[in-house]
Amino acid sequence: MTQHLSEADVRGIAEYTRIGLTAEEVVTMTADLNAIIDSLAPIKEFDLDGVPPTFHPIGDLSNVMRDDKVRGSFTQEVALENAPKQEDGSFLIPSILGEGGDR
Repeated sequence: MTQHLSEADVRGIAEYTRIGLTAEEVVTMTADLNAIIDSLAPIKEFDLDGVPPTFHPIGDLSNVMRDDKVRGSFTQEVALENAPKQEDGSFLIPSILGEGGDR
């Protein structure tokens, strides 16, 4: 098996992704990742001369979203019409920090 990634590489990846690995797990993960990379070696055997690179698997994808248009928005009064509780022009919601009451 070829050594594509070192244990230091795996520790760096784990730190970057905030995955806690023990020393034993680093050794196992290093072996597993190197085996996975080795399993992709047959891809190098394909003759890809003259094959244009693909930048998106769907091909010629275009934006299907509508154009943005500036439109009027709700007034504060309309936005607060159905609010169960309001105070000073703002929504009043139950506290979630355990302090009790509405905020």
